[in-house]
Amino acid sequence: MHRILQDKVAIVTGAGRGLGRAHALELARHGARVVVNDLGADQAGSPGAAVAAEIRKLGGEALANGADVTQPDQVEAMVAQGEAEWGRIDILVNNAGILRDKTFAKMPLADFRLVLDVHVMGAVHCTQAVWNRMRARNHGRIVFTTSSSGLYGSFGQANYAAAKMALVGLMQTLALEGEKHDIRVNCLAPTAATVMTEGILSPDALAALSPEKVSPGLVALVANDAPTRAILLAGAGSYECAHVTMTRGIHIADAARAAEEVGLRFAEIRDRDGEIVPESGWQQYRLELDKVGAVSGSGFEV
Repeated sequence: MHRILQDKVAIVTGAGRGLGRAHALELARHGARVVVNDLGADQAGSPGAAVAAEIRKLGGEALANGADVTQPDQVEAMVAQGEAEWGRIDILVNNAGILRDKTFAKMPLADFRLVLDVHVMGAVHCTQAVWNRMRARNHGRIVFTTSSSGLYGSFGQANYAAAKMALVGLMQTLALEGEKHDIRVNCLAPTAATVMTEGILSPDALAALSPEKVSPGLVALVANDAPTRAILLAGAGSYECAHVTMTRGIHIADAARAAEEVGLRFAEIRDRDGEIVPESGWQQYRLELDKVGAVSGSGFEV
């Protein structure tokens, strides 16, 4: 029986435990060869090495790699290792992450920078290492791990939320840039019980929110018929999509009264009736110019 990801080559970062481990095992179950990346994974007895061994025991193919995603040279070497073994990288799952939770009033700047460095720059390093290779082959699947904390906010997680929403913006642009090369780029917002949620959830919630119930959604995001520019939410066997939308808003012709009018009519501005999901950032220009009849000849085409 042909499997969805037969002979595809995938890199999963932060794959030694939790969501990353579940992702690596699920990708392998569907036929992918997996580079299991985790800090120290190249050392015997490490969690990453154990995941790679587990995949091989189940009849799959896997390599353990201990690259630090914040170090571009190590990331480049990881990609080279995967290519040397299997010839290419088809799939990149940017999953590696850390938490440094505190209210913003008490948060050291070093903790803010560290979280951004791991989540955002780590994903950038990995993606840049595979991007031109995928463009040259006219094929690639990339997933960024976002979070409801970034999409909707979470008390005490200003650093994490900022990082996770940054990845949405990165996904939006790379999906546009990769489209003509069949590079499909998406975000996954998981709800799962992992080391990062210990002490927060009840026993019943822990049982329902196993990482394994998220990973089937990941497989759909990296398959040949995957969508692109999607934000998939997944947890406890449920799947939803989030969207960054734009309301129809209003136009105020009287500039002298504009500040007062915006305040007085804010409920009308935020009214979601008729809202759209813009195809790109240029659609804001088009909508606003259209309201004043200035689209024709403006040069702003969506």
